[in-house]
Amino acid sequence: MAAELFIGLMSGTSLDGVDGVLADFSDGCMAVQAYATAGFPVSLRAELMALNTPGDNELHRAALAGNGLARAYAGVVHQLLADSGIAAGSVVAIGAHGQTVRHRPLEFDEVGYTLQINNPSLLAELTGIDVVGDFRSRDLAAGGQGAPLVPAFHRALFARPDESVAVLNIGGISNLSLLPATNAPNGAIVKGFDCGPGNALMDHWCQTYLGEPFDRGGQWAASGQVLPELLAQLQAEPYFAKAPPKSTGRDLFNPTWLAAHLGTATMAPADVQATLTELTASACAADLLGHGKDSTLLIVCGGGALNDHLLGRLRALLPGVRVVPSTDHGLPPQQVEAAAFAWLARATIRRDAGNLASVTGARGARVLGAISPA
Repeated sequence: MAAELFIGLMSGTSLDGVDGVLADFSDGCMAVQAYATAGFPVSLRAELMALNTPGDNELHRAALAGNGLARAYAGVVHQLLADSGIAAGSVVAIGAHGQTVRHRPLEFDEVGYTLQINNPSLLAELTGIDVVGDFRSRDLAAGGQGAPLVPAFHRALFARPDESVAVLNIGGISNLSLLPATNAPNGAIVKGFDCGPGNALMDHWCQTYLGEPFDRGGQWAASGQVLPELLAQLQAEPYFAKAPPKSTGRDLFNPTWLAAHLGTATMAPADVQATLTELTASACAADLLGHGKDSTLLIVCGGGALNDHLLGRLRALLPGVRVVPSTDHGLPPQQVEAAAFAWLARATIRRDAGNLASVTGARGARVLGAISPA
């Protein structure tokens, strides 16, 4: 059977760079043929971070950042092709989500907007491969949140016939997919939503006080003590109590939000890191217990799956649930979201729906994405 090859690219809210996979869907399943990753140039990362908040000359800066992002994406694509020995002409399309810098669904005019910096046309020009981008806007137009979009892929990859499974992606923001057993009654539906902060606040704090990009293995957080009063104050954020469908981003959970809660009190930096880790773990655990209490397996992906301390806290907060990294189910944690956008690009090319209305709140299934031909 001829290969059916797609590339998926992901640069998430952690802003730590680009992950890419080359995936083959020829037998109806997915087999990853190659994986590549690359960090952002320092100047590009700084600009993408700055564009998350209002500033001067944003339209000009965002356009140039989109060009820079397309070049970073193209570098990962070329690495995938070189590593696999596959020619660009053999790849059907690239799924390139772009970099979210604003996410305000259903606000202002009952539609709102979501904005991903990207330049799919430049990426198509640089790679010679069709590019699918702008995945979220179609769902917003149909009254949805535009996020999360990965639950449909999680269902295709991780659902089991006889067990309710939850999938937790911990990137900069954490999002949860709740997958009923595939042999469950017809009324069982997939649910999914953003829990709140994932690594974004922890990474910021680590960069500020240690000069390191992230807390490797959660060792710094493990050396500190959770501050109960600070934790309670952070947990009082109304977003955590909001009912799904819901989605969030750096619009809310950002350094300014954290600074407002910290105030002028003197706290040991390691204790703040321990508290931020507990905030992520407790928010995710509370959402699973509140909305997916029949789940007996929690598969964790994203960069947070590499944080041993965070996984330990999830296991402590979810004693009746098997908490495992996605590697245990066939796909390493840092490949899952990139693979999801290869899958979503394929759905676009096939004119299959890519959203789940039960997740986003849209009025129905929609074909997502816009195609930039090579």
